[in-house]
Order: sequence, then structure tokens, then C-alpha cells
Amino acid sequence: MSYNGKNYMEQGGDKWVIGGTLEIKEGASVTGLPAAEVPQAANQADSVAEDVSTLVSDFNGLLAKLKAANLMASS
Repeated sequence: MSYNGKNYMEQGGDKWVIGGTLEIKEGASVTGLPAAEVPQAANQADSVAEDVSTLVSDFNGLLAKLKAANLMASS
């Protein structure tokens, strides 16, 4: 009898295949993964706009910084 599960260890034990959901419970830990770099956007100064035109300019500056940091698609 054979059983094909979504999650299994390949023959030899060198590789686990996760085809279902991997749930990591609170308090659990994962070791050995490379540290992921989280991109940061350049700082955007607080707006002091007193009219809509200046506010639009400040907002567009923020959008440009998010796109430059790859935190938002460019189109």
C-alpha cells in the first residue's frame, strides 16, 4: 500500500517537501534560514502643506520613495 501525502521527506532524508500548509505555532522557532533584508524607503518629512497643490506634491514624493525602495510596484 502506498500513500502520497502533500508533505513528505524524500528518500534519504535530505529534503522535506511541503505541498500543504506549514503552520508554525506561537513559541516555535526556525533556525538556519538566511537573514532576510527588509527594504526601507527613504524618509519622507512630515507635510506642512497649507494647500492641496503642496499636499499633492508631498504625497507624490512619498509614492516615489516607496517605488524606489521596491515597496510599491512602479506601475
